[in-house]
Amino acid sequence: MRQGRASGRRRNRETRKARELGGQVGKTLAENPSVTSASFEDLVREMIIRLGEDPQREGLVLTPKRVHRAYEYLTKGYKEDPEALLRNALFTCTYDEMVIVKDVEMFSLCEHHMLPFFGKVHVAYIPNGKVIGLSKIPRLIEIFSRRLQIQERLTTQIAETIQKSIDPQGVGVVIEARHLCMMMRGVEKQHSAAVTSSMLGCFRDEQETRTEFLSLIRNRTNGA
Repeated sequence: MRQGRASGRRRNRETRKARELGGQVGKTLAENPSVTSASFEDLVREMIIRLGEDPQREGLVLTPKRVHRAYEYLTKGYKEDPEALLRNALFTCTYDEMVIVKDVEMFSLCEHHMLPFFGKVHVAYIPNGKVIGLSKIPRLIEIFSRRLQIQERLTTQIAETIQKSIDPQGVGVVIEARHLCMMMRGVEKQHSAAVTSSMLGCFRDEQETRTEFLSLIRNRTNGA
């Protein structure tokens, strides 16, 4: 019994210490976005060393610089405003049938392991007096996917931004993606895919509208 109580006290101390450390880290991040003065490239060089490699080896000398440039590009969505993008591409129109942009290629980074997930995005909406320039829908997808993401959040962000920007009768978004964090590590299931959806307005409320959307995106002719 005494051993159990001692173990419990030890766990409580460890929990308090973890909370205090978490609070300190949170405070540091709030005061200064960086927790170290090391450059991005120095951090990559350190990672290479910790992985047991030689950062001065011919094939790795320029790797820190390449990784820095790559991650700047892969996360450039943080520096872009999705709502501003759509505000500059809204057009008054009396069209009130479904608009679908489907099979839009998407590449993103899983925020849990910072490994890629990729697939296709299908977006539909029914206008309510305004339409979006068609090219801006793939750009909207690009802005949200070029961030550290999870597929579920990415799906809802796309749908909610369109809903907020043009107040359509409804919005539907479906993403089909494959995740390298499941394919090359962990469960290592190479043929698995994740499908997520977000249905707003009439797409959520009316089964007929939802069924039409899902039926049309299953048709893989895609104008070819």
